[in-house]
Amino acid sequence: MSSQNRTLPEVGTGRLPQERRVVTEIPGPVSRDLAERRKVAVAPGVGSVLPVQVTDADGGVLVDADGNSLIDLGSGIAVTNVGNANPRVVERVKAQAERFTHTCFMVAPYESYVAVCENLNRVTPGDHEKRSILVNSGAEAVENAVKIARYATGRQAVVVFDHGYHGRTLLTMTLTAKNMPYKHGFGPYAPEVYRMPAAYAYRWPTGPDDCGPEAAAQAIDQITKQIGPENLAAVLVEPIQGEGGFIEHAPGFLPALAEFCRTSGALFIADEVQTGFARTGDLFACEHEGVVPDLIATAKGIAGGLPLAAVTGRAEIMDAVHGGGLGGTYGGNPLACEAALAVLAEIEEHDLAGRARRIGEIMLPRLHAMADRFPAIGDVRGRGAMIAIELVRPGTKEPDPELTAEIARRCHARGVLVLTAGTYGNVLRFLPPLVIPEHLLTEGLDVLEEAFAG
Repeated sequence: MSSQNRTLPEVGTGRLPQERRVVTEIPGPVSRDLAERRKVAVAPGVGSVLPVQVTDADGGVLVDADGNSLIDLGSGIAVTNVGNANPRVVERVKAQAERFTHTCFMVAPYESYVAVCENLNRVTPGDHEKRSILVNSGAEAVENAVKIARYATGRQAVVVFDHGYHGRTLLTMTLTAKNMPYKHGFGPYAPEVYRMPAAYAYRWPTGPDDCGPEAAAQAIDQITKQIGPENLAAVLVEPIQGEGGFIEHAPGFLPALAEFCRTSGALFIADEVQTGFARTGDLFACEHEGVVPDLIATAKGIAGGLPLAAVTGRAEIMDAVHGGGLGGTYGGNPLACEAALAVLAEIEEHDLAGRARRIGEIMLPRLHAMADRFPAIGDVRGRGAMIAIELVRPGTKEPDPELTAEIARRCHARGVLVLTAGTYGNVLRFLPPLVIPEHLLTEGLDVLEEAFAG
């Protein structure tokens, strides 16, 4: 039976009622008290989408200190794919914490690090021999992928794309396209990074049908003229651009780039930090068009909320780096490794990729119907449980970040957490936990529609 004709069984813990409950204004008085403490303790450069004090979370809900229960359509930015405080994750982390919390794998190794790498080598795209390393964050994974690519190829140039986001460290901030708030005032930036046009179908000058081939041809032509293929170490791309606005590259773009890398001796690096681990309805987003990366960077959904990230790649590439050239004190912490093993088991046992596809089947028709009703919705896009709408001034494609912020505010006030994104600040993005009950997802969409209605 196809997932279009059935309701998938619930996977959440059942520990908290799966309901939206608004008992105070949001944020409520207790959360506002914490916000006052925060002002004198936390640097203001660290922002928050919704200033509520979360005290509990489970399945598809977040509960705050004022007793409000909010529908979670953000998953901590695609982190809690298997649900917050997933019982299997909690059990394995608790058991590990009672044994030991740290040795540093580079000092005294342990089995769980190896087991995570074995699993990553097994589940990432391609049947070639692979190796993996574990680090702490998505930015660290991307930075290590670039470092490995440069070492293995003996080349320096790295190509990235407009609207891309790769992190906040010096190198990954350089790789990121958007100036404000990620780059502004933090330069100078790292050298030998080149930016090419992305296959942004909604905004492509000659239309979406031409976008994939034309964008790929433009990128390859600019690489050939400006860099020289013989100097290119790697092409780095998010299969679906996250912070840039959930831009799903037009068909043909990624395969053309991967083929160019193969023929030129450069490496194709997939940044699957936000798209990985069943989020898009495939285990990894590059599988949608059959693209097999040479290196893949993963993080976010890998460990159910614990800090962990990885680089997985072809064995001959990963083996090229000298001993001691990779690693870090906390990389592959044993608690995070146990969490990752639990997450991978949950994804496979409960077919969370199938659940992601089901989420898309529920959300996309509703959002398209809203677009027919509300002309401010210029585009509906995404795949699986990684969905977005782009808001524009009606009758144009001029971005409308003010309306975007207002719709998000209305949703938050009604007890639904949504996130904004986009180079122009005009995208509402939806990243529900893959275990969210369908009634909550439907109710969240009802609230979104009410927010547009006023």
